[in-house]
Amino acid sequence: MSRHIQVTFDAHDPRALSSFWRDALGYVHPGPPGVELPEGADPLAAWDDFLARAGVPEEQRNSASAIEDPDGRGPRLFFQRVPEDKAGKNRVHLDVRAAPGLQGEERMAALETECDRLVALGAKRMRRFEPAPPMSAGFIVMADPEGNEFCLD
Repeated sequence: MSRHIQVTFDAHDPRALSSFWRDALGYVHPGPPGVELPEGADPLAAWDDFLARAGVPEEQRNSASAIEDPDGRGPRLFFQRVPEDKAGKNRVHLDVRAAPGLQGEERMAALETECDRLVALGAKRMRRFEPAPPMSAGFIVMADPEGNEFCLD
């Protein structure tokens, strides 16, 4: 029996980091429990209202955030506020599949285009690895706005 997973990120600013990953992956912020959001409503504003009504102090309202795949295929991503800084290289990272099925220069051009888009959202380009068949089709290592490494693959 398989299990569903959630990937959790430690963050200084869960809302900002979840917004970066929402835009990077095409995910969405879910609305608060029991709240039916009208078409086009801002789920983050709905969360602000929900937490205020629940009596959560304003300084605690950015303690967590989550995003979900609107198609239900990918894992839920959860972001929790922690006080400490990131101390070293990730032992686990995400591979963002930005060029499925592409090879060679066409693949690397697609990865470069996606890299530019993510840099504009706040990511940092770290290093490009050229294709080295048969073991690697080439990829780009990046970091999100809080320094978590990920690969464009």
